[in-house]
Amino acid sequence: MRSSKTIHVISAHAEGEVGDVIVGGVMPPPGETLWEQRRLIAEDQTLRNFVLNEPRGGVFRHVNLLVPPKHPEADAAWIIMEPEDTPPMSGSNSICVSTVLLDGGLIPMQEPVTHMTLEAPGGLVRVRAECKDGKAERIFVQNLPSFAGQLDMSLDVEGLGKITVDTAYGGDSFVVVDAKVLGFDIVESEAKDIAQLGVKITNAANEQLGFHHPENPDWKHISFCAFCGPLSETETGLTGKSAVAIQPGKVDRSPTGTAVSARMALMAARGQMQQGQTFEAVSIIGSRFTGRILDTTTVGDQPAIIPEISGRGWVTGIHQHMLDPSDPWPGGYRLRDTWGA
Repeated sequence: MRSSKTIHVISAHAEGEVGDVIVGGVMPPPGETLWEQRRLIAEDQTLRNFVLNEPRGGVFRHVNLLVPPKHPEADAAWIIMEPEDTPPMSGSNSICVSTVLLDGGLIPMQEPVTHMTLEAPGGLVRVRAECKDGKAERIFVQNLPSFAGQLDMSLDVEGLGKITVDTAYGGDSFVVVDAKVLGFDIVESEAKDIAQLGVKITNAANEQLGFHHPENPDWKHISFCAFCGPLSETETGLTGKSAVAIQPGKVDRSPTGTAVSARMALMAARGQMQQGQTFEAVSIIGSRFTGRILDTTTVGDQPAIIPEISGRGWVTGIHQHMLDPSDPWPGGYRLRDTWGA
């Protein structure tokens, strides 16, 4: 088999959400910082198109590129490529990357617990992995500082009218809506409607509200819409269902680690959740992430929390993505039947 390019990938998912990991065949992009490397990948698009577009990718796929860390404390670093964004951080992808690093033998596994420090474009994240019989069974990620943005804002959405929303940051930026008020129970049969409406709400929020990160002027947009169901009390805190609509129009199969962090920041801002309590988030397919507020801090002058999220990841395969020199679609293709407008 001839190929002008061969990229080595270990495929994985975290509580249902695909997060493949490139482990070879790609040189690290130039840049003094991981954020500069992220920007180059986002602007150049060549690697993103090759691994995310069809026929090798699809709207359901996220792909992570392992690169040498820039921070002296980091054991490994990675750049996240989602269908439309190249974000600062991702919870499900951090769990996939941690699982691949340990289950794949790239970082030595210590049983019963392995500690790692990973570098995402948005900063360092501390990882604790519970390990048994050569498997990383549960990954705990101390996420980036997370904060509430604008609360109880009026948003005009085409075809829906005015709704009340919040904005928040949990390693990525969200507009957050009340699922019950919008008529959703967050069940599998609603996935298409949630995805399509979520994109509309995200676009409206970017046009009417915008987003501001006090320490990262590059991040000016809202990435996702989180549909949050009612909260119930548990012995250790709270639980609730949620579904996150991802551009260009899909629903995260996992509970979305950055959304869990953003929702905890909103609950903390409203006095609904305290440090040390847990929040169990349940996805549209019934998978679960557990969140905790470890501490409080500030981001610029913005009150913030230090969140921890945990979930499980599994390796699903090993792939070599190739490019035949005669392939007429070297960068792949997208069609509106799945990729939206």
